Amino acid sequence: MIPEINYWAVLIATASSMVVGSIWYTPKVFGTRWARLAKVDMDRPGASAVLPIVVTVIVSFVTAWVLAGAVAIAWHFYGGSFLVSALVTGLLLWAGFTAARFITHDAFEGRPGALTVMNVAHELVTIVVMALIIGVWPPAGTV
Repeated sequence: MIPEINYWAVLIATASSMVVGSIWYTPKVFGTRWARLAKVDMDRPGASAVLPIVVTVIVSFVTAWVLAGAVAIAWHFYGGSFLVSALVTGLLLWAGFTAARFITHDAFEGRPGALTVMNVAHELVTIVVMALIIGVWPPAGTV
């Protein structure tokens, strides 16, 4: 079975991750603290951010696409509200994969706990926003 996916919702969810990241890591929100904890030079030339931004867009698309597919499968299996399925699926995938992996890698790499919490929280907000977009815009013919 190939799950039904609304690719417009996936594209909007992909873009939403860029918006969330732009707000989250702006110097007036968490950017200055993040840069200090992660030892990132915020004064480096903007051109050095091009590759990370391209990678982020690609990875965000993959995340939104997998989330949309997992939501469709969960909704078919459990039934109920497509939006609730999206939110619960997003939270479970975030906790079981994203948060768990961040915590493990950061512990072994000796990163500050505050940096781990900041990055894991950013990923939670990103996934919840993606899940909301995917949840309110289900694939045609499913709901």
